[in-house]
Amino acid sequence: MRIDVHTHIFPPEVAARREGFFDGEPAFRLLYEAPGSRLATAEALIENMDRTGIDRSVVFGFPWESRELTRRHNDYVLESAAKHPSRLIPLACVAPTAPGSMEEADRCLRAGARGLGELAVYEDHDVQEVLKAHEDLFQLCRSHGGVLLVHANEPIGHRYPGKAPFGLDFYYALARMASGMALILAHWGGGLCLFELLKKEVPEVLSHVHYDTAASPYLYHPSIYAMVSKIVGPERVLFGSDFPLLSPERYYREMAQAGLGEMEIQGILGGNAARLLGLTGRIVRE
Repeated sequence: MRIDVHTHIFPPEVAARREGFFDGEPAFRLLYEAPGSRLATAEALIENMDRTGIDRSVVFGFPWESRELTRRHNDYVLESAAKHPSRLIPLACVAPTAPGSMEEADRCLRAGARGLGELAVYEDHDVQEVLKAHEDLFQLCRSHGGVLLVHANEPIGHRYPGKAPFGLDFYYALARMASGMALILAHWGGGLCLFELLKKEVPEVLSHVHYDTAASPYLYHPSIYAMVSKIVGPERVLFGSDFPLLSPERYYREMAQAGLGEMEIQGILGGNAARLLGLTGRIVRE
């Protein structure tokens, strides 16, 4: 079973006319103002999954500031998952610091979302305020037995749209906050995974964290697959494509170059996510 744990889908009206949704949404404008920034509907995702051999995808929307847009987008994700129940696994997406985020997250979790994600704050905020907002959402997700997927990025190197302004200490604090929960840190945890080489404290604090591969071909050398698998164990690495940013084929090629064993590759491509998400049974292609 191949599982992509990191995909974005957008309602058709947003995908068709993105410029109509920029006002009051600086993060959305930042990430998607460039015409080459791809937006995809659920049907485009399913088509890509069929073409690239993906059985199931974890899907989510975007952390809008607007309550109305957040609700509309989450409803689209939930409706799409209900339409393709054997293929799509929905997470609820909210902007952690936006008014009403707790109420919207609770509504979606009660409506069938399997957790929260991709939680992200792309602009400068008071760090303590952002941590408190995440803590409240984490506790809510914990009460529903949900999975968390949180955006993380490397704090050094080149700038690009969507590179959040927080350091690795921020993501480390989130990992501590989510102790005992299923936590996925996107984009290799921004490199936090490499600090599991430390002897004291860090390996224990991060022991429940999984790392996804989203955007890896843009950010890291293919050797990161073997390196992180050796440091944290291959069972804690999850394939995430960040579709429609990238299609799975790029990742398949890089994994083939990384010096991994076949069992390790199969685990990353789906076995690890299946265990984390409690997925069993035969996939029925629609």
